[in-house]
Amino acid sequence: MALADDLWVFGYGSLIWRPGFVFRESRPATVYGWHRAFCVYSEHYRGTAERPGLVLGLDRGGSCRGVLFRVARAEREATLAYLRERELVTHVYKERLVPIRLPEGKVMAVTYVADPDHRQYAGGLGFAEQVELIAAAQGIAGRCRDYLAATVSEIERLGLADGALHRLHKAVQARPEAPLGDHAVAHLAG
Repeated sequence: MALADDLWVFGYGSLIWRPGFVFRESRPATVYGWHRAFCVYSEHYRGTAERPGLVLGLDRGGSCRGVLFRVARAEREATLAYLRERELVTHVYKERLVPIRLPEGKVMAVTYVADPDHRQYAGGLGFAEQVELIAAAQGIAGRCRDYLAATVSEIERLGLADGALHRLHKAVQARPEAPLGDHAVAHLAG
């Protein structure tokens, strides 16, 4: 089967450790022209409107090592519907097709990039501000610091280096943990 017959999805954050869809294979890959950054205020999954967290987005420039998933053609529509429901909750992300080079040739992969014109875009935050938001926030999917820890853990398992992410993780770990709020406790219990 040709590479173009299947759907390709590029994951760089929670998709690498919790894809949520059926795939034929996954492999490390690099996207160029975009870098992984904590550049999105989370008011749903990892924060609230009153106390937003930060989650990863692909921001312009540089490159990003992540995971490329190959989804069978038969699962294409269901996978896209799932990803759109998950990633486009507030439309801070834009769905894009990005080129990925593989030993077998180039494929176009679906990914989700941060929209710099959206009110939830947080691309200009300094390191200390990022640490503060990640260390303190929680939303319906749990603590923001746990999102960071899970991402770092999976990146390490895959052998994908990301020095900026590791520095951020170390700084957040040094901060005291806030108690879980009622909404996070209910989610974890359910």
